[in-house]
Amino acid sequence: MAKAPGSIRDSICGYLQLIGGEASLNEISRAVRARMGATSPSSVRSYLNINVGKTFERTSRGRYKLKTNSNDFGDANGHKLNLDPVATIGKAKLYHSDCFEWLAAEPASSIHACVTDPPYGLVEYSETEQQKLRTGKGGVWRIPPSFDGHQRAPLPRFTVLDDEDRIQLYAFFKRLGMLLNRVLVPGGNVVVASNPLLAHIVGSAMTEGGLELRGGIIRLVMTMRGGDRPKNAHKEFHDVSVMPRSMFEPWVILRRPVEGRVQDNLRRHKTGGFRRLSAERPFGDVIRSRPTPKLEREIAAHPSLKPQAFLRQIVRAALPLGEGTILDPFAGSGSTLAAANSIGYASVGIESDPKYIKVATKAIAKLSALREVDPV
Repeated sequence: MAKAPGSIRDSICGYLQLIGGEASLNEISRAVRARMGATSPSSVRSYLNINVGKTFERTSRGRYKLKTNSNDFGDANGHKLNLDPVATIGKAKLYHSDCFEWLAAEPASSIHACVTDPPYGLVEYSETEQQKLRTGKGGVWRIPPSFDGHQRAPLPRFTVLDDEDRIQLYAFFKRLGMLLNRVLVPGGNVVVASNPLLAHIVGSAMTEGGLELRGGIIRLVMTMRGGDRPKNAHKEFHDVSVMPRSMFEPWVILRRPVEGRVQDNLRRHKTGGFRRLSAERPFGDVIRSRPTPKLEREIAAHPSLKPQAFLRQIVRAALPLGEGTILDPFAGSGSTLAAANSIGYASVGIESDPKYIKVATKAIAKLSALREVDPV
């Protein structure tokens, strides 16, 4: 089937605009195929090469990016980025902004670690889907009302992602990795909440963005994902689960590469490892946890809220010498900033949804004040 005029151009430019940086010919071709179906790599290569100097820049052999100030696919939004925090609570600063715009404007090598729980479906936190969630009318967040007699909390459905969704997800995390690699000091840790279906995409995309993969952390917790019998055939196949019942949550660990030896990096940048629990106990990669307590959910209403007992352990460990600034580019209701406050760390949170900005402004101090949780 013939492609619509301009469709290859729009697919290429849309992908490069999304990642905000360069990509290989293979990456671009995969993105075009995901959006348009079968497309000859030679067509993609030809369009790129013909428009080098006009729309694209060739950064190295087989790698391209959008030309600076190119008018072929639209310019930046043109609005002035607000670099003033909307709230300062303790040592936490909260900004109302698009995190990619904020990170692009932030001085290089100014953040010491990143701990975050980002959006994954890329649509579940859109205004449309958030409104459906708030009114209880389903959409991406719709799940069966109960599981084995227990009421289930809303969860986004990642099993419905198609090839184009995964391409977009990869581009999203590659762009995040590129921006974090610029704003972090050498050796700065990045700890990203994920799930078993998508952790491999997060790790590979952010590595492609320049970060160094350093393993992961397993949060042992019943997430209520999986374990269901086949939909509309649960009686016929009552001894079958479509997927294993999830009993853990993976968090991907990356870092900006260190300068020289780790000890040199620690002396110069205060980063490059994880803070030990004590002289005898190193920080471990398996942490027993539980669902977020009701009290915390009442303080900070957010569908992806993580418990302070868990977050304080992650945040504390992320700064090996206990010095520096923690960043959460998807701050939500401010739980990461609250965890940093409770430990005494400086932190910065970015949130684009004004509704969650209001929640976080009130919740951070209250979550920080909870003393029955022990970060060690």
